[in-house]
Amino acid sequence: MSLTQSFCRVVAVLFVMVATSAASAADRPVPKEGDWVVKDFKFHNGETLPELRLHYTTLGDSGGEPVLILHGTTGSGTALLGPAFGGELFGAGQPLDANRYFIVLPDAIGTGKSSKPSDGLRTKFPQYNYDDMVEAQYRLITEHLGLKHLRLVLGNSMGGMQTWMWAQKYPNAMDIAVPMASLPTEMSGRNWMLRRMLTESIRNDPEWLGGNYTKQPRSLQFASVFYGAATIGGNQRLFKLAPTREKADALLKQQLTGSFAGDANDHLYQWESSLDYNPAPGLDKIQATLLAINSADDERNPPELGVLDREIKRVKNGRVLLIPSSPDTYGHGTTAFAKFWKKDLEELIKSAPHLQN
Repeated sequence: MSLTQSFCRVVAVLFVMVATSAASAADRPVPKEGDWVVKDFKFHNGETLPELRLHYTTLGDSGGEPVLILHGTTGSGTALLGPAFGGELFGAGQPLDANRYFIVLPDAIGTGKSSKPSDGLRTKFPQYNYDDMVEAQYRLITEHLGLKHLRLVLGNSMGGMQTWMWAQKYPNAMDIAVPMASLPTEMSGRNWMLRRMLTESIRNDPEWLGGNYTKQPRSLQFASVFYGAATIGGNQRLFKLAPTREKADALLKQQLTGSFAGDANDHLYQWESSLDYNPAPGLDKIQATLLAINSADDERNPPELGVLDREIKRVKNGRVLLIPSSPDTYGHGTTAFAKFWKKDLEELIKSAPHLQN
């Protein structure tokens, strides 16, 4: 995830625990935010939006080697600037030193400061999917920012799934692809079943009012916490935080009664946008050096299914890094902490060939 807001309170606690590693913020360029408005953007289903606003954040000079970083569901590009992620990567001497690289962190369609249902259209907003998100990102990179080739595309969770799509849809657009916390196959199993339960809980809530609510339906927070408890945090880590019933109850109460940021329609659209995700048919098209990073305790993408080990064989320059589980990993959230994989990324950047002179 970005880490997703579905378990936002637990995630906030975990980020604070590693905040001491944030020293790099002082020795990297100041982030710059921008917007690009695409006229008459046509979605995969034929719907059109007269003006699609794409918000993005950049680090570094535009003459540096270009890098694209993609966030998770309901997240944003700026969220990746925090100590656990950007604080481990973008500082001087770090793997993606912003004094050397030009780092682009877009907000996906439907979240952050990009166009989304809560801007006013509510459920009249076009029903977008990952294909629409990836096309918008590509157009932002090539048409607006004028970047024709990327050294690296790296994404986490939803961003990881979109990285699989980038690598096959635009095989000549990057040297390196790093999809994290994701699988290159269609939505299925527990991951999709729980997404459906989350969205159906909101849609069946009388307070949702067909998307025309005047206050956020209470089901949004409850369903999001339920989904988060089931699909992020890691078994060992959660047991470490809540080794007794009393502590587990206290942690759950914190999630259910604490402040919750988010809009029900925005969340519905974000979670449902994954419904037709399936990059498996195009894996043979990938030209980039690809490193798939998952964690052994990922609740949404469990390695024991053997899916990633099977499909990576179809990627001619692909391999897998599986982060071992421990009381200090975070399940699906593990890859949001760059400390677990930044050395592998640094070695990959040094060794991977440039596919374009």
